[in-house]
Amino acid sequence: MDKFRMIFQFLQSNQESFMNGICGIMALASAQMYSAFDFNCPCLPGYNAAYSAGILLAPPLVLFLLGLVMNNNVSMLAEEWKRPPGRRAKDPAVLRYMFCSMAQRALIAPVVWVAVTLLDGKCFLCAFCTAVPVTVLGNGSLAPGLSPPELARLLARVPCPDIYDGDWLLAREVAVRYLRCISQALGWSFVLLTTLLAFVVRSVRPCFTQAAFLKSKYWSHYIDIERKLFDETCTEHAKAFAKVCIQQFFEAMNHDLELGHAHGALATAPAGSAAPAPPEGAEEEREKLRGITDQGAVNRLLTSWHKCKPPLRLGQEQPPVGNGWAGGGPRPPRKEVAAYFSRV
Repeated sequence: MDKFRMIFQFLQSNQESFMNGICGIMALASAQMYSAFDFNCPCLPGYNAAYSAGILLAPPLVLFLLGLVMNNNVSMLAEEWKRPPGRRAKDPAVLRYMFCSMAQRALIAPVVWVAVTLLDGKCFLCAFCTAVPVTVLGNGSLAPGLSPPELARLLARVPCPDIYDGDWLLAREVAVRYLRCISQALGWSFVLLTTLLAFVVRSVRPCFTQAAFLKSKYWSHYIDIERKLFDETCTEHAKAFAKVCIQQFFEAMNHDLELGHAHGALATAPAGSAAPAPPEGAEEEREKLRGITDQGAVNRLLTSWHKCKPPLRLGQEQPPVGNGWAGGGPRPPRKEVAAYFSRV
């Protein structure tokens, strides 16, 4: 258990590296999924484009949503977006920075899927087989003898070698090579554009808005750390609360059980006997409670934290009152008193 706890703490402390590793694993998984996927083009004029569009767009959307779900900062972003302003204003720049950071990682696997799909060429071949220029690549003299629906029906069977019977009009290998060449060109162009876009976003953008970028990055990290520390403090308080509650229950039960023997115990007890000492660690556990010792106070504290978080201004001398903070105006000047002593 200690080893698993150490691993979990390491992952929490290196969350960014951990999420980058998860995104890389998802990217490799998307490529492996495509290689294991059995692509079956319907080879029908009205279904080829729809089937190819679904294969090209639906899995990337699923992978993008999975990338967002596996990111722990999604709930933090939603909480920060929907929380009441209270005594702390919400900065849209910080929210944009948090969303862009999550979206950049979540887009890795979809980009890999689209790139692998285009470089493979099967999806593009299925979608655009009816758009092959027969007059240029095939026997153009025979094409006018076919009506447009018949020509589309014939060309739609190009991805299916078992049922294609139009070699007299257009050689299947010629059409396949033509469409796969275009698909691979589009695939490498897509890879180049996404790489350049990633370079611009990661490298060039902070150079133009360095101050705003640093502010957004700082407060994004602050929100993450504040949430973790608050969860740790609540966990510590819950443990202390449960421990003190259980101790009080056992002490009350012990007192009830000893009520029947109270007279005999008083008669046999020596005159100078002292009261039983409190259990060890009881005072330490009560200090961890920080004065929050009942369910209503805990609920009010959690509600106050959600509705009105403390302002980002340290050095407050006045305690929080209700859902806000009492210290809002200027502090009164301190009076200094000097005392002089003289020897007589």
